[in-house]
Amino acid sequence: MTYTPVSHAERAIRNGHPGIIVWFTGLSGAGKSTLSSALERRLFDQGKVVYLLDGDILRTGLCRDLGFSAKDRHENVRRAGEVARVLADTGCIVLAAFISPFRRERDAIRAAMPAGKFIEVYVNAPLETCESRDVKGLYKKARANQIPDFTGISSPYEPPLAPEVEARTDRDSIEACLAQISAVLDRQLKP
Repeated sequence: MTYTPVSHAERAIRNGHPGIIVWFTGLSGAGKSTLSSALERRLFDQGKVVYLLDGDILRTGLCRDLGFSAKDRHENVRRAGEVARVLADTGCIVLAAFISPFRRERDAIRAAMPAGKFIEVYVNAPLETCESRDVKGLYKKARANQIPDFTGISSPYEPPLAPEVEARTDRDSIEACLAQISAVLDRQLKP
């Protein structure tokens, strides 16, 4: 809900599109950052007003006071959702890339948005694939009990039940996944 004298319709006219959140969720190493970064570049090059919120980046600033307990992870996603909602309210296409392991948190962000202005992208890759892509060594540390409550190992991940897009990064190319996401996004951006 906007509390400014500038309406959503005016912002959509100025930007050439309405504000929307594209929420990328999946295990660490599934490809959320890869896909969202490529999509940001593509949309920006098309002249769209777009911004990428990435979990690693938010944890260096807005969420640097949070650890990785269940309570802190919930708060991290809540803050990310609020920032995404505010940016979308300005008419921005927000690409949010967060593990966001719990459905209730993702559903709460969806519920805060107008109908059709939240696209959930389940970046789906098997755990074995994610572990093989683990450049930070996080899975290895989690398996050695050096990281408690690590999503996919010692903490659950609840996959979306009905995402708008399921990007299978283990079997489909980045381009194929981007085409799927873009098709849904293009439909939602139409007035």
